Amino acid sequence: MAAKMMQFVTLGPAMPGKRAVPERRRDFAEIYGGYSDEAAAAQASRCEQCGVPFCQVHCPLHNNIPDWLKLTAEGRLEEAYELSSATNNMPEICGRICPQDRLCEGNCVIEQAGHGTVTIGAVEKYITDTAFARGWVQPPRPRRELPTSIGIIGAGPAGLAAAEQLRRQGHQVHVYDRYDRPGGLLIYGIPGFKLEKRVVERRTRLLVDGGVRFHLGNDIGTNGPSFAALRAQHDALLVATGVYKARALQAPGSGLPGIVPALAYLTASNRKGLGDAVPGFDAGELNAAGKHVVVVGGGDTAMDCVRTAVRQGARSVTCLYRRDRANMPGSMREVGHAEEEGVEFVWLSAPEAFLGDGRVDSVRAVRMRLGPPDATGRQTPEVIPGSSFRLQADLVIEALGFDPEDLPRMFGEPALRVSRWGTLTIDWGTMMTSLPGVFAAGDIVRGASLVVWGVRDGRDAAASIQHWLATGADRRPLARAS
Repeated sequence: MAAKMMQFVTLGPAMPGKRAVPERRRDFAEIYGGYSDEAAAAQASRCEQCGVPFCQVHCPLHNNIPDWLKLTAEGRLEEAYELSSATNNMPEICGRICPQDRLCEGNCVIEQAGHGTVTIGAVEKYITDTAFARGWVQPPRPRRELPTSIGIIGAGPAGLAAAEQLRRQGHQVHVYDRYDRPGGLLIYGIPGFKLEKRVVERRTRLLVDGGVRFHLGNDIGTNGPSFAALRAQHDALLVATGVYKARALQAPGSGLPGIVPALAYLTASNRKGLGDAVPGFDAGELNAAGKHVVVVGGGDTAMDCVRTAVRQGARSVTCLYRRDRANMPGSMREVGHAEEEGVEFVWLSAPEAFLGDGRVDSVRAVRMRLGPPDATGRQTPEVIPGSSFRLQADLVIEALGFDPEDLPRMFGEPALRVSRWGTLTIDWGTMMTSLPGVFAAGDIVRGASLVVWGVRDGRDAAASIQHWLATGADRRPLARAS
């Protein structure tokens, strides 16, 4: 083992510099800076090089974390980048937005021992940002071109990861997406203070330069080609649409103007930052400026909404969540950032009704307590009788999660089998749906989840497509079969 490692005994954890709260409340730039070469090497040297690396075990991509930490500590950055990118198609993005406190860093052995975690995500970001700066990151260039054509529906994390993997094999890859830019939620859902759009655009440019063809503004079955036409055109299809149907609040007054879904709100903000015309934002419907904002929900999307509202100049921002802090599904780091920026969290509370004359002006909420565990082992929230209270609210944002759209109906393909939750049913051994030659990956299969799981599914699906194409005796007629 290199003498440079295991420095956690004498060196504590240190994240890159974080911008001051008054400064970062005024814009959508990322809140963390980057490491210097010396600081990155020092933080990487804290790794214990465990015999059983729990950081790697708890990473959905099983990234070779201890190995690229060791290479970083030794200053062998190009090798560190090669190793990092071998298992992850977008390490600079995962390094920024993965909830490391719940995954790799939360399971770091020295964190569990009380020495403070290795700052894995920040080092991962540093490695790939350095690789881009030094010209080491290149488009996917296949050694030979293959005649096989693959269609991918959805340009989010799963679709982009699969596109890169398949293009490297030499397949002709076509990606169809309903939006006018590739990236999915990376572009339109996640705010710039977590992931600046230049980072996503830099990654998607690589795919274009490598020969992946994007067909944007194509909502399959609506204003784009039909699903049947895509099956006939391509040797294999991958469905990676994500889940976009917002769960709505179910309470009296929930239809009042001024109550908006989280994705519509975040998309408007991101489009405005990209320079697009956004009438809903300009008219004030999707703009928190000068308003009392209440966000209902406790996941990462809720955290994106409250922190966006702060930057838009809201008069107050409150987050209602029906469970307590310890049971919140969102990243605790994001909660901490939000609290620093002035967001008020009202734990163990839920909306009871939305009040207003022609437009929402307040939320009547009720206090909750955690009752006995349900079948999953999670405590069930219960209403405390007589505990109602009222919050002023000019804008209420629903951040309750997302469900799948009805793809069999949208695609005009009733044979496309779905689960009782509406997600596509696949054979997890092959990632294939109920239709031969049609595969699926990402949130449309597992439900709303993390970007890193989308990347993992996209890579797995690409490997399965490659295997199916390599072994199929009569692919194109099979792809058209129902």
